[in-house]
Amino acid sequence: MTANINTTLLNDVDIEAVGGLIQAVAADPAKAATRWRAKVTWLGGFRSEAKVRSFAPIASDEPAALGGTDSAPNPVEQLLAALGNCLAVGYAANATARGIEIRELSVDIAGDLDLRTFLGLRPGGHAGFDDISVEVALESDATAEQIAELHEHVLSTSPVGHTLRAAIPLEAAISLA
Repeated sequence: MTANINTTLLNDVDIEAVGGLIQAVAADPAKAATRWRAKVTWLGGFRSEAKVRSFAPIASDEPAALGGTDSAPNPVEQLLAALGNCLAVGYAANATARGIEIRELSVDIAGDLDLRTFLGLRPGGHAGFDDISVEVALESDATAEQIAELHEHVLSTSPVGHTLRAAIPLEAAISLA
């Protein structure tokens, strides 16, 4: 991507819009409190779809080896993708704020997950990822020091990264139809 010096865009990010949001939240911290939602509907088997705002549904399924029809990414793959997308947003926003042009950016994420707890073979065990590794490839004219500072900042401010690293309250209720 190239910087467009005739507008307020850098890395295809509207600098004035981001700056305006920062100023608005700094002036009124209550504006920082946001709530995000998704609604998931089961479609049969291991297929479901998530609806988020007015966007097209996001499909979910399991690979055939896990009993699904392999018609879409499974939830743990979507979790990895959510982290990668969050980090990409963080790099774009924070590079732009620093005046760093990004030519190319990719985030490769992998996680190790033991299925025994999910399958009921290890009751009380850990059902989630044992670890997640992230490899970021960023091409820019910025110095190695600037890139290292950007990287540390993005990792330390990623909402999805923080959510994965911290124990957070999770409440789940069920209602019978």
